[in-house]
Amino acid sequence: MLRASGIQKSYGPLKVLKGVDLDVSTGEIVAIVGASGAGKSTLLHILGTLDNPDTGKVFIRDKDVFAQSTRSLAAFRNQHIGFVFQFHNLLPEFTALENVIIPGLIGGKDQKQVRARAEELLNMLGLTHRIHHKPSELSGGEQQRTAVARALINSPDLILADEPSGNLDSRNAVDLHNLFFKLRQDLNQNFVIVTHNMELAAMADRRVEIRDGMIVKE
Repeated sequence: MLRASGIQKSYGPLKVLKGVDLDVSTGEIVAIVGASGAGKSTLLHILGTLDNPDTGKVFIRDKDVFAQSTRSLAAFRNQHIGFVFQFHNLLPEFTALENVIIPGLIGGKDQKQVRARAEELLNMLGLTHRIHHKPSELSGGEQQRTAVARALINSPDLILADEPSGNLDSRNAVDLHNLFFKLRQDLNQNFVIVTHNMELAAMADRRVEIRDGMIVKE
């Protein structure tokens, strides 16, 4: 489903990734672990096409993603990749429902259909009575579930999560971890998760360790 080969990335003289190869199968949950500064988030951003590698290629569903034009790549990202970040990145002036809808509207989908899908996802994630609340009115766990719904709105091939439970208390972290596995079961959803949470990493189908810019253990 996803294949990255020979990924290298430097920022000035600092070589962050030194030739990373990674394959993710359909329906798989992969955890990427390692010390701070090892290159985990850099790799995730490249897999999500938010950053370009210096060398190497990324294929999603056999498509060479960086062979596209900038405009085509942005459209591909919107349709095929969902993101969940540590600090949610919800727009504060919009309600939960509106935040979830936004990627669907950017993708040019019918507004009524996107709204219906957003309500369905928020209901599935236990936010039925919170859809018209703004982020400041939601708990940390509710904000993160809203962010998960937003990541799912376009039915992407892949969800990339960067320290998704890093800003949650232990109870909400466990709930979020269990949610990922429920979504894999119910929707056959793929996840690649960067995490320092060893409990979440242990639950994953596979744990990949990055050290000094290279994968050293699977």
